[in-house]
This record gives sequence, C-alpha cells and structure tokens, in this order.
Amino acid sequence: MKRIAACLLLAVVTLAGSIPAYARKENKAIGENQREAKRAAKQQQKYAKKQAKRQKKMMKKYQKQQRKASKHHR
Repeated sequence: MKRIAACLLLAVVTLAGSIPAYARKENKAIGENQREAKRAAKQQQKYAKKQAKRQKKMMKKYQKQQRKASKHHR
C-alpha cells in the first residue's frame, strides 16, 4: 500500500512539475516567435533586394552583350 501511494505521489509531483515549465516555455515562445518572425521577414527582404540587384546587374550585362553582338554582325 505504501509503495502504491509513493508511486502515485511521485507521478503527481512529476506531472505537476512539468506542466508549469511547459506553460512558461509556451508563454516565452509567443514573444520569441514574434521577434523571430520580424527578424526573418527583414532578412527575407534584404535577400530579395540583393537578388533583385544581382538580376538587374546581370540584365544590364546581357543587354550590353546583345548590343555588342548586333554591332559586330552589321
């Protein structure tokens, strides 16, 4: 009987200890997720801007090659 009570008490203490820790982690994660989402969005914008700049540069280079090729063929 004492073993069953001890095991039951241990199980209750384990569950009671894990629930507040999970809730605390969950509450912290809400704010963290918002910050991380903003940071990720900012990085995505920066990456997209950099890619657009590269693409624009490559298009200018391609157009220049096309102009040179058309002059050369005339």
